[in-house]
Amino acid sequence: MAQSVWGYDSDNGPERWHENYPMAKGDKQSPIEINSKDVQHDSSLGPWHASYDPGAAKTILNNGRTCRVVFDDTFDRSVLRGGPLTEAYRLRQLHLHWGSSDNHGSEHVIDGVKYAAELHMVHWNPKHGNFAGALKQPDGVAVVGVFLKVGKTPKPEMKRILEEIDNIKTK
Repeated sequence: MAQSVWGYDSDNGPERWHENYPMAKGDKQSPIEINSKDVQHDSSLGPWHASYDPGAAKTILNNGRTCRVVFDDTFDRSVLRGGPLTEAYRLRQLHLHWGSSDNHGSEHVIDGVKYAAELHMVHWNPKHGNFAGALKQPDGVAVVGVFLKVGKTPKPEMKRILEEIDNIKTK
């Protein structure tokens, strides 16, 4: 597996990520399987709040692996706060993981169930100066994952992205 190449196939999938990314081995890696019978409530966590400005979306692109939407993160225009976060984290980008059928495609699994797709919203802590600097810090990045199912009518929140995907069929 080449240094910068990772994916979801047998030769470069999650079970091999640790070969080039040692942090991907252990209990802080992705993907994970959540077993609801093992989940414990943490009463010390407060509610989390998200405030997103759709006008902050700058670009939508196909990078060969996913559809990515990049946001203006030069100030607190679209932010995530609360829960375990001690300050506001700025939305940098969102991207999708999907598969070849409606019953798998999500990166993570809950109680053995894979979903058609998974949306990741990547936020960064501005106290670290910039996104690249935040990536190197243990409190630098917060990612919200949302499981998606295929339905008859797209949700309004996804409609614009789905309309634009037709314009980015190739890398």
